[in-house]
Amino acid sequence: MRVTGINADQRWSQSMPAAYEQYLVPVVFRPFAEDLTARAAALRPRRILELAAGTGVLTAGLLAATPSAEVTATDLNEAMVAFGSTRAPGAVWRQADAQQLPFPDGGFDLVVCQFGVMFFPDRIEAFTEIRRVLAPGGRFLFSTWGPLGTHAFEVALQAGLERAFPADPPRFFQTVPHGYADPAVVAADLAAAGFAVEDEQELTLDGQAVSTADLVTGYLTGTPVRAAIEERGPGQAVRATVIEEMTARLGPGPVTAPMTAYVFRAAA
Repeated sequence: MRVTGINADQRWSQSMPAAYEQYLVPVVFRPFAEDLTARAAALRPRRILELAAGTGVLTAGLLAATPSAEVTATDLNEAMVAFGSTRAPGAVWRQADAQQLPFPDGGFDLVVCQFGVMFFPDRIEAFTEIRRVLAPGGRFLFSTWGPLGTHAFEVALQAGLERAFPADPPRFFQTVPHGYADPAVVAADLAAAGFAVEDEQELTLDGQAVSTADLVTGYLTGTPVRAAIEERGPGQAVRATVIEEMTARLGPGPVTAPMTAYVFRAAA
């Protein structure tokens, strides 16, 4: 399945959300979702819009922590919307492009986005659209990954990919998830869209994985790097090489490693 308007580094096929949910969400995304949920609940929102909701790990947290709020969860990718709607059915799920939101002006008092802003092709345009759908004084709360070097799992993963493809390794993790890792640039983009930054924090949390083999399965089959590998040749030998490299660096598991992100809160 190819999603219109998204390139190979950002493509999600129908089978990928299940691998993403099983192998990556508990290790990489749930620790930050729990933190972002608490920050969102402290704002006492009544109408929440979530962007790039993925398989719904943050959505489920928001539903539990803000039971009186109306939660609308969106994602650009139909495969994610279909999967997430089964995981967090208490939200209203819609396919939506953050740069062309299908919602009226001022319809929400909180917009949240966990690790999605890096995927927006034009961040200032997306931030301007987010500000449009926020009521006056509404908040935009979101996270973005720090530099690749601050995410120990993905440092080891990238080393494995470079070993498997020494001439032309996939650069997805460097250029997309970790490609928006300068807080000054993020703050400038928010200001250009008319937001006032209220809070910016660097946050380092530990991820805990059962095994490096599980992590490799998640990363190679549950993220857009899957397409990059398939374009380069058979994947089984690649998987073995990446597991070997990650195990050498992290151990076979259980393994615990630090991950760093930036969390922003901005007012409309």
